[in-house]
Amino acid sequence: MFKKIVATATLLFAAASFAAVDVNKGSEADLDGLKGVGPALSKRILDARKQGEFKDWADLMQRVKGVKEKAAAKLSAEGLTVNGKAYAGGDAPAAAPKAGKPAKVAAKE
Repeated sequence: MFKKIVATATLLFAAASFAAVDVNKGSEADLDGLKGVGPALSKRILDARKQGEFKDWADLMQRVKGVKEKAAAKLSAEGLTVNGKAYAGGDAPAAAPKAGKPAKVAAKE
């Protein structure tokens, strides 16, 4: 009986510790509680959020320095969401090609 109580308590604790934090609603403490988010990143997120809520992951990545595709995927895996949605990859804004460099063309031999 004791083992069942301990197992149940452990499962409840594990479920509670992986609570999702929405970037538009989370406090500084909520954001800092996520692995990969420190005081500097949480401050940048909160400062950008003052301009308006984030529409989606692409908006977050565009407005918050240090959050790009790789970081977004890691933060999402730790429980960060934008409007309740996890990062799905490919939400990043399209990168503009660099001007002044011609496209590489494969040489035929």
